Amino acid sequence: MSSAAHRLLLSLIVVCSAARGGLAQTTDVVDFENDVQPILTRFGCNSGPCHGKARGQGGFQLSLLAFDAQQDYDAIVKEGRGRRVFAGAADESLLVTKPTGLVPHGGGKRLDPNGPETLTLKTWIQQGMPRKAPAAPTLKKITVDPSSQTLAPEQSQQLQVTAEFSDGTQRDVTRLTAFQSNEAPIAAVSEDGMITAGKITGDAAIMARFMGQIAVCDVIIPRTQPVPAETYAALPRNNFVDDLVWQKLQRLNITPSPVCDDHTFIRRATTDICGRIPTQEEVQAFLADSSPDKRSRLVDHLLQQPDFADFWANKWVDLLRPNPYRVGIKAVFNYDHWIRQSFHDRKPWDQFVRELITAKGSTFRNGAVTMFRDRREPEEITTMVSRLFVGVRLECAKCHHHPFEVWGQEDFYSFAAYFAKIGRKGTGLSPPISGSEEFFFTGTRGSVSHPVTGAKLDPRPLFGTAPEVIEGKDARESLAAWITSPENHLFAQVMANRVWADLTSRGLVEPVDDFRATNPASNGPLLKALGEHFRDSGFSLTELVRVIAKSHVYQLSSLPNETNSADTRNYSRHYRHRLRAEVLLDSVTLVTGIPQEFEAMPPDSNSRQIWTHRADSLFLDTFGRPDPNQDPPCERTTDSTVVQSLHLMNSEQLYRDVTSDKAFAKQLADSNKDADTVAKDLYQKVFSRNPVPEETQLVRDLLAAEGANRRQVIEDLVWAMLNSAEFVIQD
Repeated sequence: MSSAAHRLLLSLIVVCSAARGGLAQTTDVVDFENDVQPILTRFGCNSGPCHGKARGQGGFQLSLLAFDAQQDYDAIVKEGRGRRVFAGAADESLLVTKPTGLVPHGGGKRLDPNGPETLTLKTWIQQGMPRKAPAAPTLKKITVDPSSQTLAPEQSQQLQVTAEFSDGTQRDVTRLTAFQSNEAPIAAVSEDGMITAGKITGDAAIMARFMGQIAVCDVIIPRTQPVPAETYAALPRNNFVDDLVWQKLQRLNITPSPVCDDHTFIRRATTDICGRIPTQEEVQAFLADSSPDKRSRLVDHLLQQPDFADFWANKWVDLLRPNPYRVGIKAVFNYDHWIRQSFHDRKPWDQFVRELITAKGSTFRNGAVTMFRDRREPEEITTMVSRLFVGVRLECAKCHHHPFEVWGQEDFYSFAAYFAKIGRKGTGLSPPISGSEEFFFTGTRGSVSHPVTGAKLDPRPLFGTAPEVIEGKDARESLAAWITSPENHLFAQVMANRVWADLTSRGLVEPVDDFRATNPASNGPLLKALGEHFRDSGFSLTELVRVIAKSHVYQLSSLPNETNSADTRNYSRHYRHRLRAEVLLDSVTLVTGIPQEFEAMPPDSNSRQIWTHRADSLFLDTFGRPDPNQDPPCERTTDSTVVQSLHLMNSEQLYRDVTSDKAFAKQLADSNKDADTVAKDLYQKVFSRNPVPEETQLVRDLLAAEGANRRQVIEDLVWAMLNSAEFVIQD
């Protein structure tokens, strides 16, 4: 049936229905997009577990969360031989009887048969299922009231959501809005928008979503016991980081833990900045130094070490470096070298990103182009670039409208269009070898089209404006200029957030690459200030690490007090975490004195310098380095497992290193040092501190025991200390 004939039939049905008195008593024409789709979305009809899944449910498929109005209209009105709606008998239409439970429905009862939503559906059907009401306005935005709220524990607050349309009208859409809390134990929200505070001190973001538009209410639940303002005024302030953290803690009535001990600080700073524990000589010098600025000078010293560049490059190869068996060994080796050399050269971050995004040339001469050898389609590059350098996860928008953000398919594919004209010359991929050279250049052909409409899309940034793409020029240069522009606040903030997470074990935004309105920073002003500092420093990673590591906040103890024991988001204390796999292995090497051997690496290399995760290491695999078959970016977890404990206790390699004739334990045993000195050497070497009297006495007793073998006692002590939580966990 033609569309014209279909409309004629519907009009005849409406006339007949109205003549029988079946037309709802309303003068308003129900609009499909403004009135019908919100009902389907609010009550889960087009959600992932129901008809919004990839193949629909029960032969009925809707677009996920109503991102495609035309598809939904056709599915309801035209598909299924028109059996889902019938203007002559709206009450008996499946669109009404299924969700109201009047006939069997796999999704159960979703609507009240006598509710306003059911009446709206009936009215729309009786009106002939119009695709668009005459002069129907379009939704512009929604607002939530209140947009921020301070609540006492177990106190409630009702939210009201207002939709604003293109014709200036407003409508209360609270009843049709979906609500979600990002921290339900702190502040939960009901289906109808009632916030209820929990008993835990903290803050939460309550998301309100209506037809692709999102608004957020920030909720804070402070401790009920007030803290005098003088307490916060007296706290040390080394730089702007401290001031902004103290302001947030004051709102929550939380007081920070005291500053950590010197031995804790040198171990923390060295593992965080250089990726290894401090040497015994560094520990002795630092602990003996009585100058008030020694912590600041230590940070400056660590930032100048070559270990700093190797360690921070090691973090980024996880996020950028592909599988050599897919891309080619030489290409990946060159890529790794380019990344590492950039960190050793202290290359400004904006320059690093520009060179990577616009890379051209040979995979044998310019390692940066290997990213485009691995990610060969515009869509593949888009997800990586947007996530790593803009902090936006666009994967969802590739297939449908992002459920928790404003991004849709047009945004995704317009962004992908920047990579449409990448030219390639040479042999492509041929896993598992892929050993040939490949060249990349600015091509003359290639485009990206919308997957639904088929329309060709021009390159367009996610927000703001980018330099115009000139015909014959590389569109990636325009994209790189937009990404690294000082006006693009997300570029600086996403890197600042990653570095903050590396130094404090939790990002201001978590996950660190998921920036969106519904996932706000735990301290927005601090994130903004860190981003501005990073930008103003010329995008210097060194200066960003320096300002964080020199703050008083970074020096806080991990021991909680009575006010902050439940705090996991506001940095009122240092958060303990397991050392990264490479940090732990390199630290074991420093303790034993026995260097590790790695495949395809020069002698005396450390694990931070390995150019591929395919280099065998049971230790690194056990402690969580990425699977070499995993596609980048590879985020690691810092969880501790039973397998890790068992490995340390039973590792044959660790046993050989501890008991080697060339090991630190043998050298200490062969010395003529007394028990007290042995204890001091052991604890400074392994734990970066001096032993307490009880520990010194333990070493005395073990060495003086009848029949004790001096070497075996010292080896056993080293083994036990390497197996302890104090060695594995950063305090």
